[in-house]
Amino acid sequence: MKAVRYHGPELPFALEEVPKPVAGAGEVLVEVKAAALCHTELHFADGTLNLGVKPITMGHEAAGVIVAVGEGVPAERVGERVIVYYYVGCGDCRWCAAGEEALCDKLQAEFGFISDGGLAQFLKAPARNTVPLPDKLSFEAAAPIGCGVTTAVHAVRLAGVTPGDWAAVYGVNGVGFGLVQLLKHRGAKVIAITRSEARRAKAKELGAEVVIDATDATTVAAAVRAATGGAGCDIIFECVGRRETMDACVGWAGALGKRGRLVMVGYTAGDAHEFRYHPIPMVVYEQRVLGSVGASLGDLKEAVELVASGAVSTVVDSVIPLADFQQGLDKIKACDCLGKVVCLPCA
Repeated sequence: MKAVRYHGPELPFALEEVPKPVAGAGEVLVEVKAAALCHTELHFADGTLNLGVKPITMGHEAAGVIVAVGEGVPAERVGERVIVYYYVGCGDCRWCAAGEEALCDKLQAEFGFISDGGLAQFLKAPARNTVPLPDKLSFEAAAPIGCGVTTAVHAVRLAGVTPGDWAAVYGVNGVGFGLVQLLKHRGAKVIAITRSEARRAKAKELGAEVVIDATDATTVAAAVRAATGGAGCDIIFECVGRRETMDACVGWAGALGKRGRLVMVGYTAGDAHEFRYHPIPMVVYEQRVLGSVGASLGDLKEAVELVASGAVSTVVDSVIPLADFQQGLDKIKACDCLGKVVCLPCA
């Protein structure tokens, strides 16, 4: 089968012929109908993420059809339309017991990170990791749920969003569009912050009350303060992770208000983009900073329900054959996409 393979940092990805996986006990084999590209692939390519596992197949946002089952899995699952949850925990640690497999102490697999992922024609996964998709959701619309919407669901849950909160999304595209919609659905007043005029327009269409041009990051905090009557935001979801974007959020006159929560979702490589913040404003304003990584299986199930109900929609920029994956990654790197780029492995 064809698969997009990673061979190490700063080496090009390659479309290669690899053996078709076989479903083992408790597993299913999914024929991947659509797989979304993510900025994570760029982090692997440039060495920002180097987890020491190579070669592997990339991709963690995959949807398709179960075509075979292993021992212990009901045969009637063959033919089921599913989306794949990309974490496989040990099942024994306190995090797995709490349903938070992304924090598992002994992670068994993580598709597209430390084990073969979904940018391929077939993907094997534990049966419990495959969540049924309603027929009305196309595979192209469903694949981006796997990270673009689940990451938003998880981050919003951690942040403790309540109706009436001023919530800003700094960096708006894949996950950012999911956040804008979900925050609106939760009753928050949403501010979308991005350099892209097209993305600001799309965020407004999706429910943002205020959009702010982030071309000059030094103007962002004042714009947020003006929009919130001088109070600043109750919550900021930082999806960029650059020094200038983080600096805009914090400090005496930053975009984050009193008892505000700064939720770190995105990151950028290099010492130049470390998070640095003098504690005095944080202490006086009683602010909190927290990280948010991935999602739980429960978050994925909730995300599928949200998209199926129409409360949240995935935003797809383009759909391309798997063979053109590098063109898609180049488009993401150039910030030249409005939403997700989705690959069709079987095209």
